[in-house]
Amino acid sequence: MRFTSTPHGARLARRLVSHRLNDWGHPHTTPANETLTLITAELSANAVRHDHVPGRDFHLQLILAEATFRFQVTDTRAEKQPPSTLPNPDSASRSGRGLHLLATLADESGVTPHPTAPARRYGPSCAAA
Repeated sequence: MRFTSTPHGARLARRLVSHRLNDWGHPHTTPANETLTLITAELSANAVRHDHVPGRDFHLQLILAEATFRFQVTDTRAEKQPPSTLPNPDSASRSGRGLHLLATLADESGVTPHPTAPARRYGPSCAAA
């Protein structure tokens, strides 16, 4: 799925994943849907806020295989990588907690270069509940 690198695109990505999970048997109010939608919201917001390149969209792929959901968000900044160790967020800051949130919610995650584009993929996965 391809989305514009705007707040509206991030919102659409979150809503689409929630609806897709509902269609796959994980209703909107279940912990699985809420958790996976939250992960999508964070990844999409990061792709828009921190990794936006004018004129380039971000891509999101949601895969269900062997009772595991895998997300792949491809943003447009190949030259920037998330920190290898998570910094401690400032308690007064209104941002900076997203990667901590993902580390808590996902079973595993990682960043890989996109094989055919100047971009990178961030790919957390979670066991299907």
